[in-house]
Amino acid sequence: MLEDLTLKFDKALKKVTGQGRLTEQNISDTMRELRRVLLDADVNYKVAKSFIDDVKERALGKEVLASVSPGQHITKILYDRLTELMGGSMSELTINPTGPTVILMVGLQGSGKTTFSAKLAKYLKDRNRKVLLTAADVYRPAAKDQLKTLGKQISIPVFSIDESKDAVTISEESVKYAKENNLDTIIIDTAGRLHVDEDLMNEVKQIKETVNPTEILFVVDSMSGQDAVNSAKAFHDAVYFDGVVLTKLDGDSRGGAALSIKAVVDVPIKFSSLGEKLDSIEIFHPDRLASRILGKGDVVSLVEKAQAQIDEKEAEDLEKKLLSNKFDLEDFLKQIKMIKKMGSIQSLLGMIPGLGANIKNADVDEKQLVKVESIIQSMTKQERKTPKILNGSRRKRIARGSGNTIQDVNRLIKQFNEMNKMMKMFKSNKNRKMLKNFGNLKFN
Repeated sequence: MLEDLTLKFDKALKKVTGQGRLTEQNISDTMRELRRVLLDADVNYKVAKSFIDDVKERALGKEVLASVSPGQHITKILYDRLTELMGGSMSELTINPTGPTVILMVGLQGSGKTTFSAKLAKYLKDRNRKVLLTAADVYRPAAKDQLKTLGKQISIPVFSIDESKDAVTISEESVKYAKENNLDTIIIDTAGRLHVDEDLMNEVKQIKETVNPTEILFVVDSMSGQDAVNSAKAFHDAVYFDGVVLTKLDGDSRGGAALSIKAVVDVPIKFSSLGEKLDSIEIFHPDRLASRILGKGDVVSLVEKAQAQIDEKEAEDLEKKLLSNKFDLEDFLKQIKMIKKMGSIQSLLGMIPGLGANIKNADVDEKQLVKVESIIQSMTKQERKTPKILNGSRRKRIARGSGNTIQDVNRLIKQFNEMNKMMKMFKSNKNRKMLKNFGNLKFN
């Protein structure tokens, strides 16, 4: 995520890193380089100019503390200014306290609106909302079927009127249906176009006037850079939406949309969407993304992901098994499944401070987890619990059953045995205490 921007920021800051003090000359040199970085990232020209002028003014106007290096001083200013640029703090979704919450999704075709509607539905369902998805895109032939398929995957009803070509009527009827069936949240997926046009705007305006939505969310492909900002401005001028959703943020290496859209439209970014999985949705935290852009990682989000997926009781049982050397392949399979739920390995590594830019070209093969999973799943329960019984004939059967080679099976068993040997080091009281303290670490 935004790895090109991170690398270029790091390179630009080298002009003051290692300097004994900040001068007008080295600040000007750094700012000139940073301006080029922002424009290369497809950041809006006026936004880039204002940002650089402000950072320069803050850098020149403050004394550098003796305990802080010039590089650290500039980095702190950049972090504060980047956070402000993207909204300052997280912005929550508005919930109607007196009736159904109606969320209207708008945006151009191809922005990921339909998929995000399903992601948001699951996100709200997991927080005890009773959700209805509404298929109000009457122009794209596959839109209704796509939403129904996604709704079925997450067990959420989808409202549609097969014979109707009127998106306004469908939206209005869906709100009535939700009220009659005690559903408290309606997410209306509207039509998009390849470009902003009058018909699209008129339809969205009519739906807005009819259903009086609690929130209007503008969904935009973050990889489209300045085009995303231009379309956001056109929509906002016509419809006045309440929040922005950045989709495909995990594939965006430049960051032009993320850095420009709040400043140009003056509407908060509320969510980011990462990947295709229906649980890959995150509340947008400007401070956390600013930290990642500057190569400082995002430990808070990493811990939150872990807490959401790791059951405390299971973690305690796992610790006991590790310390008593009873950790088996069944436990190993559970850990793999939990890691997969947290997201891609590449994105998780990017949250670790100092690793983001360094893993840009790293060969992180997600398929290896799938391979390991298939090998363990091809074992009998007894073989998973007692790996030492895995002789040659059993290994051949497992290789055939999982579609892998005997070498793959041997490699997995060897790595598992080596890991178990390492765990024996934690059997002493001293190391046991160290492991327990590590498990109790808290991040503020």
